[in-house]
Amino acid sequence: MTKLSEKPLLAVLGGDVRMPPPVWLMRQAGRYLPEYREVRAEAGDFIKFCFSPDMAADVTLQPIRRFGFDAAILFADILLIPIALGRRVWFEPGEGPRLDPFNPLDHANLDLSQVEDVLSPIGETLQRVKPELPEETTLIGFAGAPWTVATYMIEGAGSKDRFSARVAAWEHPEAFDAMIDRLSEATARYLVMQAKCGAEVLKLFDSWAEGLPEPLFERVVIRPARDIVERVRAAGVTVPIIGFPRGAGSMYGRYARETGITAIALDTGVDPAWAQSILPDGMPVQGHLDPAALRAGGAALASETDRLLDSWAGRPHIFNLGHGITPDVPIEHVHQLLQRIRERAS
Repeated sequence: MTKLSEKPLLAVLGGDVRMPPPVWLMRQAGRYLPEYREVRAEAGDFIKFCFSPDMAADVTLQPIRRFGFDAAILFADILLIPIALGRRVWFEPGEGPRLDPFNPLDHANLDLSQVEDVLSPIGETLQRVKPELPEETTLIGFAGAPWTVATYMIEGAGSKDRFSARVAAWEHPEAFDAMIDRLSEATARYLVMQAKCGAEVLKLFDSWAEGLPEPLFERVVIRPARDIVERVRAAGVTVPIIGFPRGAGSMYGRYARETGITAIALDTGVDPAWAQSILPDGMPVQGHLDPAALRAGGAALASETDRLLDSWAGRPHIFNLGHGITPDVPIEHVHQLLQRIRERAS
């Protein structure tokens, strides 16, 4: 049996520097894969797809079978938490998620009593995936962070500037913070369940963390992330936790230092030299290739891959994208990326 320390991704999260670094890609199970599109067409409704352990396990494993990534990430969605709290979520074809808009003043109506039961099929997916993985491959579980989930709940859909959510946070701070607290508790329970079902790493996605002034960032991004980490640790879960406050800009350093995360995932706009200067010494970094460079392929992809490999040499590094892989990426570009990374000898 492979020891945990022999799994490249876990070794890096434990502080090892490896060249080449372990690699996986956000949204690596997705529409760019023909085998995914096949299962997706069969599944029909996207929410039912996420809650079907057979199908979700299959697509979680697809990119591992094809590419041999160093990690498999659970196939699910960040908007399953609102469903577990009694809210209605659906996906409009070609448009994305829709929710019945929620008023933070009604935070007491978010029912925490059924979170684990409603989300138990997600745990079953992890249990099905784990024994099917190669011994050296790490299994990652994840959840959407409270601020990002709250923006969808308040706006009723995705939003370019999250303006209604920001207004609510300023206008009704006590109610909004109480809503965030409920989301934090639900998220922690969800992550604990995932760890108990076999997740060896947990990741917290705050996809809409950009553009927030410092006081609001402290309230809705840092504070709940710290609360979730503390709750997960208090439950006895010791697996590494990766935090991804996408677009955090100058707040990346505070997030890394103050939340208790194990590793920080960076977006495409972060200058590695600057990040090296503000992140805690030795903290593992994940990222942060531009998905557009992956889409472009060729010389641009090779150059950007080399730049990031060189930039993070000497620090524990997991190679990934700065956001999710796009549906139009040619499969041969992923092969090119992996070959370029794996050619780098230690």
